[in-house]
Amino acid sequence: MPLVVQHQVGHAAHSSQSSLLSTFRRLGPQLKPILPRLVLGFLCALTAGLVALAIPQVLRELVNSVLHSGGSGRAVWISALVVTGLGLLEAGLLFLRRVFVITPAARIESSLRIGFFRHLQQLPVSFHDKWGSGQLLSRSMADLSLLRRWLAFGSIMLVVATVTVVVGVALMFSSHWLLGLIYLAGALPITIRAFHFRNVFRDASRLSQDQAGDLATAVEESVHGIRVIKAFGRGRQSLEGFSTQAQRLRDTEIRKARSLSGFLMFVVSVPELTLGAGLLVGIWLTAQDQLSVGELVAFFATAAVLAQPVEGIGMLLGMTLTTKTALDRHFEVIDTRSDIVAPARPTTPRNPRGHVRLSGVEFRYPDAKPGTAPVLAGIDLEIRPGETMALVGATGSGKSTLLQLVPRLYDATAGSVEIDDVDVRDYDLDVLRTAVSVAFEDTTLFSASIRDNVLLGARPVPGQTADEALAEAIDVAQAGFTRDLPLGVETVIGEEGLSLSGGQRQRIALARAIASRPLVLVLDDPLSALDVRTEEKVTEALRLVLAGTTTLIVAHRPSTVMLADRVALLENGRILDVGTHSELLDRSDHYRYVIASLDEPPTVEDVLDESIDSDEEEASR
Repeated sequence: MPLVVQHQVGHAAHSSQSSLLSTFRRLGPQLKPILPRLVLGFLCALTAGLVALAIPQVLRELVNSVLHSGGSGRAVWISALVVTGLGLLEAGLLFLRRVFVITPAARIESSLRIGFFRHLQQLPVSFHDKWGSGQLLSRSMADLSLLRRWLAFGSIMLVVATVTVVVGVALMFSSHWLLGLIYLAGALPITIRAFHFRNVFRDASRLSQDQAGDLATAVEESVHGIRVIKAFGRGRQSLEGFSTQAQRLRDTEIRKARSLSGFLMFVVSVPELTLGAGLLVGIWLTAQDQLSVGELVAFFATAAVLAQPVEGIGMLLGMTLTTKTALDRHFEVIDTRSDIVAPARPTTPRNPRGHVRLSGVEFRYPDAKPGTAPVLAGIDLEIRPGETMALVGATGSGKSTLLQLVPRLYDATAGSVEIDDVDVRDYDLDVLRTAVSVAFEDTTLFSASIRDNVLLGARPVPGQTADEALAEAIDVAQAGFTRDLPLGVETVIGEEGLSLSGGQRQRIALARAIASRPLVLVLDDPLSALDVRTEEKVTEALRLVLAGTTTLIVAHRPSTVMLADRVALLENGRILDVGTHSELLDRSDHYRYVIASLDEPPTVEDVLDESIDSDEEEASR
């Protein structure tokens, strides 16, 4: 079972233990500001229901007092006007209910959605490693839309329907206690069936929502990886996997619909059967002069009014249970606490220069099995201010993991990571991540203009405008191709920059890191998609523009290693040696082996990217 699926199944089992009341009670802080309008909407809906029940009582008086020999025609017109007025009043109240509740319900949806996104930004990388993006998307969009519809309609109408049925049954008892008792007898089997339906529908609803999230993740992964899927000819296999997930969701939705339709059939048929019995008993009571014709008419008119609330209770109960599971899914994420937080009293270095020191650093990933060896063990490393340090090692030696400890994307399990003699855990997170800029090998760009992507965290030097900082960053990163695009740097790139080649994406990401003017620049092989000539131009420009910046770079090519001031050699999460490139070549057999193995054969995606880059260079010439 995939990690994400295991994660969701565990949460589903946990969330099913929460009660309906305890789940909805958590909305209290959000409901408090809009409670007056919700109450007004509820009162309008309740009054409309009671007005509908008043119409049968008018009909009773009409039959008993007017529709007989010697009855007044004027009284008939008055009764007709009263019924018409009650109908118009009911329609007006239903309109007011919508006016009162729709805006505050939409406001709660928007508030919760913004809070959900804010919380996602604060959660650590380890959280996002476990959760599929589709799951988070469905929780922030579909689940909260369910809540809005329930607040604006389901919650109010469920209470109103219940009250209407109770009052209606009371009016039936006022016609004759035996008729009321017959109708009420149908409530017992409905109550028993409703208890069983609640458990079955709740589980099916939760499963369908989780499966919809997994399906959204599959779509997103396929769209983002479309070039790889096409390059390897895996379109049919991708479709088969998606179809299997879609069919599972379809089966779950059908099972959920069957459960709801069966319950609705039961809720509708039982009252109809009781009405049939009530008709026979009512005719007999009328024949025995124990019941007037008007009271019999009022009984069945009331039953007609109650038909919609009785039928709606089943649907509204299903809607309530679906919303409950949606809220459980929402609060699962909200309840996740971040273990990477800013201290209550952050420390600011007195003399910020970009001096990085790792002392006795050990690291294990949060989801690592007990007893497994740490990814990093006993790391001691010092990078002097303004120095460029390259990290070299075989695949899996811990290079990329070490880089992520500096901006505190992860926290060291033991030991300390310090910048300017202050532990990174003592920094304010915003201050730390302003001082440290990162460029990863797997480039992430946003659906915005190139200007917005490059200036995402820009900090121009004094006297420098944003346009000047943008131009400088583009020139240093050798991203001049951006000026040749249809709208230049104002061109909006596609989602994650998939319309660009790998080399283009890396150069834009590098320009973004440069524009931030960091004290410490962390580069996880950000030049891997560039040809050697372009890489040389980029590194030469970097030396000039970021002369005082401390740089820590993961190197996968000998050309990158030779540009560093010093090199740290890693093996199995430990530092074997530190020195210049020439020194390590002279004294370390393992270093010579690693350097010799850095020129790896390209992947299919690399070949595609390099061919695009070559075509662009030929065109520019």
